[in-house]
Amino acid sequence: MDSLDREVLEHARDWFAAGRGVWLVTVVETWGSAPRPPGALLALRDDGLVIGSVSGGCVEDDLIKRVQTGERVARPSLVVYGIAKEDAARFGLPCGGTLRLLQEPVTDAGWIPEVLERTARHELVARTLDLETGRATLEPAQRGEAFAFDGRFARAVFGPRYRLLMIGAGQLSRVLAEMAKALDFQVYVCDPREEYYTTLELPQVTWLPGMPDDAIAAFRPDAHTAVVALTHDPKLDDLALIEALKSPAFYVGALGSRRNTAKRRERLGLFELSADEIARLHGPIGLHIGSRTPAEIAVAILAEIVSVKNGVEPTQKKSPQEADACPIAD
Repeated sequence: MDSLDREVLEHARDWFAAGRGVWLVTVVETWGSAPRPPGALLALRDDGLVIGSVSGGCVEDDLIKRVQTGERVARPSLVVYGIAKEDAARFGLPCGGTLRLLQEPVTDAGWIPEVLERTARHELVARTLDLETGRATLEPAQRGEAFAFDGRFARAVFGPRYRLLMIGAGQLSRVLAEMAKALDFQVYVCDPREEYYTTLELPQVTWLPGMPDDAIAAFRPDAHTAVVALTHDPKLDDLALIEALKSPAFYVGALGSRRNTAKRRERLGLFELSADEIARLHGPIGLHIGSRTPAEIAVAILAEIVSVKNGVEPTQKKSPQEADACPIAD
């Protein structure tokens, strides 16, 4: 669950607790070039205050107007925007785009704290709403599940935010951290070298003390975690990678040239790692975009992480010659 969805649920909980009327609005189906995917969520208060998004803005304006003029649904119901081209233009949808939305009055917000607590523990939670009865249930969800709607039951999946754990607190780490935060990753960094961590000043980045392998073992990376080793020091990077490659982390990468990556794989083979575990290592790290500066390298690394997260094969990799010639990868 990204931070925006969390904000939506937190506001809905607080508004309801304050005695306000609250509605949750969810995108359940789209056709054409709809701007927001199924599962996109917003909360709407009885005075028109809104948080979250289901479109580019004009649909939200219409929803606000409806509730301000007294059109307030009392049970879960569906509303469709953009069937005709005229409607698509009117509501700011791309040509032919259509949204079907689920409007749900919040009559009991007791489930929201449970979802927030469970996702904070890095659990996946599914909430299934029966549109006919208004009854909702919570149950564990599986990685890979997405929002689903069959005409009667809407099943929304709430998951933990993605995390990025960086080994090394150098200049590249600083830039990578800021970009990762913009992509809604929770960012963590571990570097036992005093000359690095004493000057670390990164708001909203969590410092993990100790040696990297111990930090990763205590951190317990899960399927929503990416780990990148950036120190260029085998004593730090390799030990961290051993722990990370044995974990369910969806991405494990290390900075270095193709030549140095091959040497690293040989070293990793001396430890209790299987060939499949070693094969999970992304190296040389990042997509090939001609990166030279720390910011460009950070873009390349995050592009690869996002592609793996989204299930897209990261095909734009360096050739052996380019990788070995890269001055910043050694």
